[in-house]
Amino acid sequence: MPASPVKTGTERHLYRAMDDFCTQLPPAEFMAQFAEFVPLAAETVSLARARGRIVAEPLTSQEALPPFSRSLMDGYAVRAVDTSDCSETEAVLAVIGEITTGASGQALSLEPGQAIRIWTGGELPQGADAVVIVECTRSLDRGEVAVFRPVAPGENVIRAGADYTPGTVIFEAGHRLRSQDLGMLAGLGIASLPVYRQPRVAIFSTGNELVPPDQTPPPGKVRNINSTTLTALVEETGGLALPCGICPDDFDRLLALCAEALREADMLLLSGGSSMGRHDFTRQVFSAIPGSKMLVPGVSVRPGKPAILACQGNKALFGLPGHTASALIGFIRFVRPLLRLYAGLGATLGLSAVRAITDQPIFSTIGREEHVLIRLTPQTDGTLPLATPVSVKSGLLGPLLQTHGLLPIGRSVERLAKGAEATVLLFP
Repeated sequence: MPASPVKTGTERHLYRAMDDFCTQLPPAEFMAQFAEFVPLAAETVSLARARGRIVAEPLTSQEALPPFSRSLMDGYAVRAVDTSDCSETEAVLAVIGEITTGASGQALSLEPGQAIRIWTGGELPQGADAVVIVECTRSLDRGEVAVFRPVAPGENVIRAGADYTPGTVIFEAGHRLRSQDLGMLAGLGIASLPVYRQPRVAIFSTGNELVPPDQTPPPGKVRNINSTTLTALVEETGGLALPCGICPDDFDRLLALCAEALREADMLLLSGGSSMGRHDFTRQVFSAIPGSKMLVPGVSVRPGKPAILACQGNKALFGLPGHTASALIGFIRFVRPLLRLYAGLGATLGLSAVRAITDQPIFSTIGREEHVLIRLTPQTDGTLPLATPVSVKSGLLGPLLQTHGLLPIGRSVERLAKGAEATVLLFP
């Protein structure tokens, strides 16, 4: 089946928007089962611990910010109307006082023909509605100042409540807090706030062939790569990783370790042992865990077909392939959306995406969702970058480092032609 036809005009933009949205969803088998899970409970944390956390309920301002009207410049607080004739002649105003930064201006009040010396950040006195910068004035004898440039009401002034007034919603639930957000909350006196609890993820790598990264593998053994990769991916998504090390291909041992980990973890993440080999126990272990239910015994995608999902109440049990590239893609496409659901963000991938042009034909299989590893190359003419498929054979890691993201191909698409425009999801 050929790639989807090229659209034009408004129809093309709508098609692209729909295409981009669909690529941010997990495969249908997983999306259908994510209804079994709900976001984690909220907890209250201090601002110092809130960066990157997800707001659990709407945050409302209880006061105005700024709390008072203040000057943005060094100069003189005035009534703007008293400077209206400055374009023709100077306005001479009587200076009746001074307001320094940090001092209240409420004790002073302007009458017609008066001005008050004010410094940057100083609170405007009563009756003032503008500030004349000092460069547009000259001091006179007898405590007067000459103003030779008119100002408009509000000029060089920031009004009380310009950012927020009492009762204004600052952030809706589901907002991920950034550094600048925390500064705003600090300015409003919000020192703690409700956020979704971070999902705790227990991570196991299974296989008799694995040794820790700090050991030299004896003949027939390899270092455990997936635990390190998956730990980093969990933390990048906003979860708390609980690395549990390596478990050999032993059913009873793996069952005991998983049951113990689930006492603390919200999610169990196993790499290796999810296919149909003789020593692959993940499926059987998940079924043997008390209160568990198998949700997805496999998925029609490539790579990642052996991926499985079970649940124990609101706890998720994931089995991913042992092949490093497959485990990486499986996490992004299957695990990441559920972690985001736990955190109150909804079951989407939440990845940055770019449009790119395929530099060669890319073939797929009807009925199976394909995730093609892509290397992006900018074009010198400023047009869309070129997307080059990267083949990662089992056990090889070098090609994986050359990739920038994934190109999802739908189950009804058999081939993307050379020169086709497609969406590439960038790795976190």
